Amino acid sequence: MIIDPGARRVDGESVRIAKDVLCARATTKICLPDGLEEVTRALARRGGRRPVVVGDDRALLRVVTLLHRERTLATTPLAMVPVGPPAEVALASALGIPTDAVRAARTVIDGFDRRLDLLVDDSDGVVIGELSVPYGGAHPVDAAGPPGSARAAQAARPAAPAADAGPATGPGAAQAPELAPGRAAGDAAPGAERAPGADGETRAGADDGRVPRQRQGRESVADRPQPWWSPAARTARTALTLLTTPVAGRAGAGGPPARRARPSLVRLRVEADGVLLADLDHPVERVSVATRPLFGGAPARPPDGAPRSRGLAEVVVYGHASGSPVRLGARAITVSGPDFHYRADTVTAGPVRTRTWRLLPDAWSVTLPR
Repeated sequence: MIIDPGARRVDGESVRIAKDVLCARATTKICLPDGLEEVTRALARRGGRRPVVVGDDRALLRVVTLLHRERTLATTPLAMVPVGPPAEVALASALGIPTDAVRAARTVIDGFDRRLDLLVDDSDGVVIGELSVPYGGAHPVDAAGPPGSARAAQAARPAAPAADAGPATGPGAAQAPELAPGRAAGDAAPGAERAPGADGETRAGADDGRVPRQRQGRESVADRPQPWWSPAARTARTALTLLTTPVAGRAGAGGPPARRARPSLVRLRVEADGVLLADLDHPVERVSVATRPLFGGAPARPPDGAPRSRGLAEVVVYGHASGSPVRLGARAITVSGPDFHYRADTVTAGPVRTRTWRLLPDAWSVTLPR
């Protein structure tokens, strides 16, 4: 048993259950590695014993990669007890491995070995289930269009001056209040009473219930009503705009439903068994490649004497120029283009400019329930 350190931290109870079930029914040697080097040593000293991975999808992929690089993967049956959150054992579930600790441990003893396909790239990396290109750090197609186009020329124009740079004109601009001839900006509005104070000063609107503002001598700028282009007025308008702007992805009250953002496109050249599926002059959304277990449903034990699958991976190009995804079974897939990242199962790799994956039929085996 190769117990991943993350499994002990995430769900120590499931690890204990798996140990108890396996130790009660089989001769078991427990390995608690702290790093990749200790996993490599444990696999090298396994002898004729079957490696049992206790952990998440990353732990399984790590062991498969090491055995593949030792060129012993085809002759070493594997078993697994998935331990971790559902999202981190999704690959094991897609392969048909029970995610319950008790059932998975019993499957190690009573199950059968199912041979599965494997994708191997030109850098000796492996893909058990699904490959997605690009992932994360891809370069999307420039929304302004190619240089020299009308959209690029429009995008290159300088932005219009902000409305806060000075007084705005036009039908949508805010209008400043008009003042009567001969009336200063700091004077009270027409109709407001002006009552003398105790020291001879005046106050506006003394009978409206507000606290009067005392003015001594000449009034200051802060006491005058602020025009619509002042900093305080700009701040108030900005706050009002933020409060009334609808949240992206949610429809406003009584308004139309929010539109979904169009996915970004990337320029990729995709070849599958020599067939050109996409080229650089027709950007696509993404390309996915899946081995047999994932696109054919959860694997089940085939009847005795039934023919094996043809050993093809399913290639799907999304956002194709034809308007619908293009699907094709292939044994070799080459993707090239500007620097792109890709995700192989649970691992993100790149950037690369070209990568080729080849399908190895029945390259490894895993223990599944009968």
